[in-house]
Order: sequence, then structure tokens, then C-alpha cells
Amino acid sequence: MPERTRDTKQPDEDGFVYLKAEQFVLEMIEGPDYSPGDRIPSERELSERFGISRMTMRKAIDRLVRQRVLERRGTSGTYIPAPIIERPFDDAVSHSISEIVERSGGIPGGKLLFFESAAATERVAERLAIKPGAPLIVIRRLRTVNDLPFCVETSHLPADRVPGLAADDLLGGQSLYGILKERINIDIGTGESTIAVAPATAQEATLLGLRPETPTLIYRSVVLDRQSRPIEYLTSVNHPQLVVFKTAHVERD
Repeated sequence: MPERTRDTKQPDEDGFVYLKAEQFVLEMIEGPDYSPGDRIPSERELSERFGISRMTMRKAIDRLVRQRVLERRGTSGTYIPAPIIERPFDDAVSHSISEIVERSGGIPGGKLLFFESAAATERVAERLAIKPGAPLIVIRRLRTVNDLPFCVETSHLPADRVPGLAADDLLGGQSLYGILKERINIDIGTGESTIAVAPATAQEATLLGLRPETPTLIYRSVVLDRQSRPIEYLTSVNHPQLVVFKTAHVERD
């Protein structure tokens, strides 16, 4: 969920209480007792629990609602926003973020952070079945849904597989996989994927609107083409409150 921006000026006595109220609520909803989609206690209950005036608590809740940390649902109360994006953790399902966002009912978007040439490290070379030191194209993008950042993705592609690919191709938020298919005749197939939890770096936290070192969902995938050849090594840092990973239902005997 997007994080609040701290005031840089020194707060007065009331300001300290105001910040204290926000901190109480943030610590509560980030604890083990609450999950995305849950309703939080009323302002009256929270003010009594934390020993803060109801007016101050209301201001704190209002601020968190404006920042999309919380959301009000009419007269039913205040809730922790449910995840917006359901990413399939299924190698048979398309890896295209644009398609995933659209299936979730959102409008995909993004920003190109950098596009550069590099030499493959041993780790990346092993995943892409190329020699260490082989030329790569490295692309990092901030992906959004309805203009809300939800993941930072870094793609490593063998340079000899994507001739002519340039930064200008992706400046408008175009689909990388769409470009590969239309221009180079590469169809994306299956992949081998893992999910882990790791703290956000300072840059990732800023891009995703998180506090430094907030735990994030790290999705790594070796994406194959239809001929089962590695075409991309993808690392995706996902906002923990906006993204969930979902596997296909498997029937057991």
C-alpha cells in the first residue's frame, strides 16, 4: 500500500500527537492480526485503545485514506485495501504484465527507468543458457495499474536474440513481449519461476511508495520462448499490499 510522506519540518506538540496516531495505525495494520481486505476498528475504538482524541485519530485516518493506505466504504467502515493485481504463479499462463493488469480490471502503464547494454554475469548466464560475459540488454521498468506503482521489473535479454531493440521502443509503456512477437517473431512460452520475500532497497521503496526495507514479494522467472529457449531472466519486486500471486487449482485424488 502506498506509504505516507513524513513532514520534514519540526512538528509542534499537536503535530507529535498527530504523527503518533498515524504510527499506531500503521503498526496495527502491518501486524499479524490484519490482512488486506480487513475492516479496522472504528475511530472511536482506536482513539480509546491508543489514548488519543477522536478528532486527532480522525485526521490521521483521513490522511491515510488520501494516501490509499486505507479506504472508506460508505457506512460500512474503513478497510485495508485488498490487492489490486493477481499475478498467476503458473508457468503455462502468460507472463505479460499488461495482460495481467487488464484481466484484473485495471489500466496498465509504466515508466522506463533504464535501458542499457551489459555483460552477463555467471549467475545470469547460467539462467539464460549463454556464456558468461555474453552481451545483454538490461531493462528496468516501473509498472503501474491505474497510475499506481505496484512493481519494479528488471529484464535481462541475450542481445543477439533481440537485434534492433532500443529504449525508444519502450518509452510509451509498450509491451516488451508484444514488440518481441511483432518485430522479431519471438513468441513467449512457459517459464520457471520462484517467489521470495526480501526488503525493498531505498530506490525500490521510493518508487513503490514504501518505507525503506519494507518486505516485498520478489518474483524471479526464466522465461522461455515457444521453442523452450531462454529469452528473458526477469526479476520483479512487487508491492506487498497491491499484489498477490495465485496458483492454478490442482485436483488431488
